[in-house]
Amino acid sequence: MTTPSSPPATTHQLSFDTDPQSSGSGENQQIRRRRTTSKTAGANLQRRPSLLDRRNSLTRDIEHAAAETYLITHLAFKLLSYLGIGYRWISKLFALCLYALFLMPGFIQVGYQYFFSTQIRRSIVYGDLPRNRLDLYLPKNTDGLKPVVAFVTGGAWTIGYKAWGSLLGQQLADREIIVACIDYRNFPQGSISDMIKDASQGISYVCNNIIDYGGDPDRIYVMGQSAGAHISSCALLEQAIKESKGERVSWSVSQIKAYFGLSGGYNITELVDHFDRRGLYRSIFLSIMEGEESLKRYSPTIVIQDPSVKTAVSLLPHIVLFHGTGDISIPHNASQDFVDALRRVGAKAELILFAGKTHTDLFLQDPMRGGKDELFEYITTYIHAGDEEALAKDAMAPPRRRLVPEILLKLAHDVSPF
Repeated sequence: MTTPSSPPATTHQLSFDTDPQSSGSGENQQIRRRRTTSKTAGANLQRRPSLLDRRNSLTRDIEHAAAETYLITHLAFKLLSYLGIGYRWISKLFALCLYALFLMPGFIQVGYQYFFSTQIRRSIVYGDLPRNRLDLYLPKNTDGLKPVVAFVTGGAWTIGYKAWGSLLGQQLADREIIVACIDYRNFPQGSISDMIKDASQGISYVCNNIIDYGGDPDRIYVMGQSAGAHISSCALLEQAIKESKGERVSWSVSQIKAYFGLSGGYNITELVDHFDRRGLYRSIFLSIMEGEESLKRYSPTIVIQDPSVKTAVSLLPHIVLFHGTGDISIPHNASQDFVDALRRVGAKAELILFAGKTHTDLFLQDPMRGGKDELFEYITTYIHAGDEEALAKDAMAPPRRRLVPEILLKLAHDVSPF
């Protein structure tokens, strides 16, 4: 495994406009950031919510969950009408149920923390639409400003949900890293351009407001997993292109210290037939991607090779991709091709491959196994590079707790439909 590269030492001074959806002007954001100290930001977090606060919060969460359940159920039936009922989908649904059953001991523990932990702020509104919500995972230690990961979870562009990132959020928060899990519209509620817009708006909220939660606006990282890696990479590249053209933006690519892509696909022109064989039928996938004529537009591997975006590519942060060589949902050569293309056009990029790991091993089974794993240690070491105190705490941190017995993890690996 490659030794983590240290992030650039330069800190960027922000100066940019905000769009009407952002709160306050760019200048006001600058003034607020200069005047807010880590002590003030931390003080806002030290008051523990009262029992009444928690009850009111839980009531709001239940009402919001009920509304979302109705919406998601409606969309699920609509999606089912697209897919039809056939042997392939029935078999995958059965495999998915078994997979979830084997991992249920872990899901129950993560879910309990998700709903009852005082360190998690659920369903923070970042936009006007029903899915414009994000969850914040906050460290217990509020001394000083903390690094931040803005995370976009996967879900085949159809079943993505912010709570899917709860395990990652809880475990990174234990290492004093704030995590914002960004929700976004799925198909058929929205198509790819809507998903990218939502992800970008969520990142904007993090960049402009995270200091109010004890986050460091100069140490923000963007991460995406599976479909979320594709969506977030498109959002990052789209933002860089806007900046290179001098357009008004509500957040700057210069605020992002690095991008982490986990098990993503970045050239969807080469994945259409693969997904069709896997059960995400060609007609549906083309509807998600707004037609065959749009495939290249939403393929970062292709877009960055266009000479007209050369300036935009130079604005991109360090890009680190992770992929398992045993991934059959999105083959690892998707990440390899993207890294190769990035290097050819002068961007800083690297690829970390994990031998034999599947699409969900790195994101679910390995974290539920507890102890230490390479991916988690790489990310925490990279983010804490240059912070000797944080690195010392990482070295002394106890091994992560096992959530699922090994026999169940192996069974989940064997039946996984991913």
